[in-house]
Amino acid sequence: MRCKIPRKTDSGLKPSSDLGSRGRLLFFSISKLKSDNAATLPRFFCPLPLLAGARVELSDQVARHAGKSRRLKAGDALILFNGLGGEFAATILPADPDKPTRMTVEVEEKREVDRESPLAITLIQALLPGEKMDTTVQKAVELGVSRIVPVVSRRSVPRLEAERTRRRLEHWRGIVVSACEQCGRNRLPEVDAPQSLIDYLAAQEPARSSLARRILLPDADARFSDHPPEASGVELLVGAEGGFDLEEVRLARAKGFLPSRLGRRTLRTETAGIAAIAAIQSLWGDF
Repeated sequence: MRCKIPRKTDSGLKPSSDLGSRGRLLFFSISKLKSDNAATLPRFFCPLPLLAGARVELSDQVARHAGKSRRLKAGDALILFNGLGGEFAATILPADPDKPTRMTVEVEEKREVDRESPLAITLIQALLPGEKMDTTVQKAVELGVSRIVPVVSRRSVPRLEAERTRRRLEHWRGIVVSACEQCGRNRLPEVDAPQSLIDYLAAQEPARSSLARRILLPDADARFSDHPPEASGVELLVGAEGGFDLEEVRLARAKGFLPSRLGRRTLRTETAGIAAIAAIQSLWGDF
């Protein structure tokens, strides 16, 4: 059966009498596409107070990205979020002739959208060289971690001086923002300043339940699925490319980190952390 083009009546578009089930499905799909359109709108982080009806001038960086990279123009819709929860529908206003490079938007409404995992996951990651750390931060955010703690273990290759540490921290926090814009999260995960792993562990209180803390060791007896966490959060400790030394493992275990493994294969550290987060979310989170 061929689908006839719906005829327009006084009450609007209406399918003809011989429009079959395929036609009704077509109309349903188009309607569904329109209602889900907000999910495809470009998203931008705007660390300002946002209220319905307010006009907000975007930062130069966001304006350049929106105008040049995303090719947005006056009248286009977008989504803003300020990291405090919820997201805001907004529309780009015509440019001010006196400020042609600036971009101003009008906030239309707040949408109470929460895409956070019910399980608070902290990734304690030994520093990785080059882009490996960047990728780990990006994917950890996409997978739903709530906090990232970069640490310098005794076998970490990168050794950051004070100024370079500041620059790297700023860089990682920028990656967090970009990842949240892409994956739809409206709350920014925290990224701590890098610190010594020994100092970090020494400052921790012993865990009430060792099952809330895990240290990845390829020769561990326990699998992730063997012991469900008894808390609403999990702390995951992942070593550098050379793993941990015996003193680090001893101190971690004394602080309640349960040695755990991912299968019987030895994974690269940039693979292990991401795979472990995915496993945690699949077992006890929102996957």
